[in-house]
Amino acid sequence: MSNSDKEGLAYWLRWQVPVCALIILVPTSLTWCLIKKAKAKPLFLDDLWTPCWRKLNPVWLLIYRAFAFLCLAFMFEAAVALDGAFAFYFYTQWTFTLVMVYFALGTVISAYGCWVYTKGPPSANGVRYEILKRDMEENIITNGMTYREKETKGNIKLQSHYVEEEIQQRAGFWGYLMQTVYQTCGGAVLLTDIVFWCVIVPFLSDAHLGLNTLIACMHTLNAVFLLLDTALNSLPFPWFRIAYFIQWSCLYCVFQWVIHACGFTWWPYPFLELDTPWAPLWYFVLAVVHIPCYGLYVLIVEAKNSILPTLFPRAFIRSY
Repeated sequence: MSNSDKEGLAYWLRWQVPVCALIILVPTSLTWCLIKKAKAKPLFLDDLWTPCWRKLNPVWLLIYRAFAFLCLAFMFEAAVALDGAFAFYFYTQWTFTLVMVYFALGTVISAYGCWVYTKGPPSANGVRYEILKRDMEENIITNGMTYREKETKGNIKLQSHYVEEEIQQRAGFWGYLMQTVYQTCGGAVLLTDIVFWCVIVPFLSDAHLGLNTLIACMHTLNAVFLLLDTALNSLPFPWFRIAYFIQWSCLYCVFQWVIHACGFTWWPYPFLELDTPWAPLWYFVLAVVHIPCYGLYVLIVEAKNSILPTLFPRAFIRSY
């Protein structure tokens, strides 16, 4: 039985509670400001379902996403069958469910994209857009517009932008939702797996947090499936969407506080308990660690877009 059950209201009047509450509220408020002020590049519908490999048919990305969703759904069903609703007591299950939602959205949107692809290959595969851009540059040169190099380059870029806008269709609500879920998953799976394998397994294992085959798979395949999707997809990964990752974790903390205020007596993770003088430090560390976790995934995407074009210049297409 935890101290929250023994002390009742006195537990929530500790000095640690308002300090930890501020550690949750301040980042949440800052992320809302970041979302409002951020200016992201437009997301095109083609970005959601076209592979970043020129010769790879979008059907293969659809098959992969469907396979990943089915595997995750199988493990999800096993976890829920084993623990029932109690499975959602853990941040792991929240993140795992979010990854499954991403692959569900990705499968549906990829299926739509493949249907569109049957009508003609999209510009994102470097077909129509590259041809039109090259034709424009050749026309500018052949028409004698060789003076004022700076102005010419600017015109090429401007016309190329208009061509891209005409060819590519902007993503709608579901497209932006898919990208937001994808980027939230990127940080969340790294946070979940790093904390599990580096903190919980070596130091905090017990009857509820013990290691078995299902738990090990859930804390491994979530990242593996997402990283493989990253290696195939054309989705951009802007920094500002770390805001959604932080909000996701803050939502989980609020959920834990609410259910404990309603009578639950056991904290799923010892570092979330509030009856220790170290609680504010734990909460602060957990808040700060979101930055390197998300940053690591950003570096992975940037490495993909900088290294792979050099290694495979004719096969790989940069995401942005």
